[in-house]
Amino acid sequence: MRMSRLVGKTVKESPRDAEIPSHKLMLRAGYMRQYSAGIYGLLPLAMRSISKIEKICREEMNGIEGQEIRMPCSATKELWDETGRYQTFGKDMLKFHDRNEKPMVLNPTHEEPVVYLTRTELTSYRQLPLMMYQIQTKFRDEPRPRGGLVRLREFTMKDAYSFHATEEDLKEYYDKVHAAYIRFYKRTGCKNFVSVMSDNGVFGGRYSHEFQMLVPTGEDKLITCSHCKISSNEEIATSSFVIKKSSENKLEKTHTPNQKTIEGLSKFLNISPEQTAKAVIFQTLSGTPVVSFVRGDLEVINAKVRNLVKSEVIPATHENLVKAGAVAGSTGPIGLNLHNCYVVLDHTVVKSSNLATGANEKDYHFINFNAERDFLSTLKEFEKTKVIVGDIAAVRAGDPCSICSNPLQETRGIEIGNIFHLGTKYTKDMECTYLDQSGKKQYPIMGCYGIGITRLLPAIIEESHDERGPILPLPIAPYEIHLCSLNRKDIQVTELSEKIYDNLSKLGFEVLFDDRDEKPGSQFADADLIGVPYRVIISPKTLAEGCAELKYRDNRLEPRKIKIEEIVDILKSEITAEYSKYKNV
Repeated sequence: MRMSRLVGKTVKESPRDAEIPSHKLMLRAGYMRQYSAGIYGLLPLAMRSISKIEKICREEMNGIEGQEIRMPCSATKELWDETGRYQTFGKDMLKFHDRNEKPMVLNPTHEEPVVYLTRTELTSYRQLPLMMYQIQTKFRDEPRPRGGLVRLREFTMKDAYSFHATEEDLKEYYDKVHAAYIRFYKRTGCKNFVSVMSDNGVFGGRYSHEFQMLVPTGEDKLITCSHCKISSNEEIATSSFVIKKSSENKLEKTHTPNQKTIEGLSKFLNISPEQTAKAVIFQTLSGTPVVSFVRGDLEVINAKVRNLVKSEVIPATHENLVKAGAVAGSTGPIGLNLHNCYVVLDHTVVKSSNLATGANEKDYHFINFNAERDFLSTLKEFEKTKVIVGDIAAVRAGDPCSICSNPLQETRGIEIGNIFHLGTKYTKDMECTYLDQSGKKQYPIMGCYGIGITRLLPAIIEESHDERGPILPLPIAPYEIHLCSLNRKDIQVTELSEKIYDNLSKLGFEVLFDDRDEKPGSQFADADLIGVPYRVIISPKTLAEGCAELKYRDNRLEPRKIKIEEIVDILKSEITAEYSKYKNV
């Protein structure tokens, strides 16, 4: 491809609203252009890289007996009603009506469509196990798109679904997919990535893992233990928090004028935040208030609350706060209306003694609150069903590991893939069955496996770039060779450059040819910004010595002169050797 004809011009200045390096560099290099918030068009450079990512992905999925399919991007409301997720999935699902006023959705994920397909094709246990996958555009009405292609509303994803007769067979296949993912990420040039335990969220099932690219700009917080080698997303991370117990004092209500924050209350009572209980109030999508409590020095993880109440949760409205019997700035467990709400108590609140907590009365708090004595033991039978004790606290760096008690560490990551155990949630809801050896009807057990195809490119750029631009691994770089022709007014330079370009192209090399009459500094700046691994420079100076200059974008070797007649052999040798590093990983 000649740069004089390449669609996608380079830009010198970083766009004002670009937040992270990959976002800035991909816009500047002409990889993409923004249409609206979270919606981007991909230009030829990005498409070439993403096509290579897709090719490697297909090879790995086919290698574990996956069968590629294509499901529709839209579906009827009735299909999603079969699992109840039309109402419970949340606002990420874009809903609309077709010309016949039929309610439709843009599929944010494809569990329902793939089960619909499977129940038309699966009849016998002899067909199991089976796995189907697709690479397709999805739409999720993300409220806070950010980071260019990192968090989008419209994106390309590989999603796969497997069906099994037994849990043992699913687990064996789950591990096989896990190994295929590791190969895939290594083959695409990812270096600093990990597999961590994660939350199943709205997808259901019992266990799941995320694959995270470890970069400082990652939006996900990961908790790791260097001693146990355990890693998990903060949404499921646990800790054996240090609890200071003391003899229980008498519960007292005390006047606390204008003290509506943990910081203010602690100073007013001359106690530490660890001696308080913090309230965070949510509501389910159906509008039921959920009043959660955690020790005052900790934060609440929404996903943990969701898992305990078995419903998506969002911040509560003032109306639902009143409905629960709570008073803003002075919310506590005692006095809540358990007819109308759920109460979730973190273990740190239940195990601690003599805490300060709200009295559900303006400008008043209780001191010396002991959860078992003052709240749990007083519940009536129906009220016990509305109170849940569990783990909802966010783990911090330095907190003790729940397994070995060594200090935990925090790191940041970009999620680049996930795998889920789904069980029979979807097959039962949608009456997808097969006949076993005895002719008895059974529900297949499902697994789900996703890779963020468009997200992977910026994630790799986040871990591999410098101030001048991306440093792309050879397997996913848009081109293998960037040929720079300096001083096009020199006939010898022009003719030789054209000849080298033609020869390399005919031999199957992927060449981006800068045939523009630009100054050397401008050509080199654009080459750095695009990030092609190998750069061949033809100039009057090198040509006078019968040479070209070979430069490496990753600077792993110093630039060097190579004889014109040796260009093809040297590039073939080096590029073949480089590709071999990514094979059979």
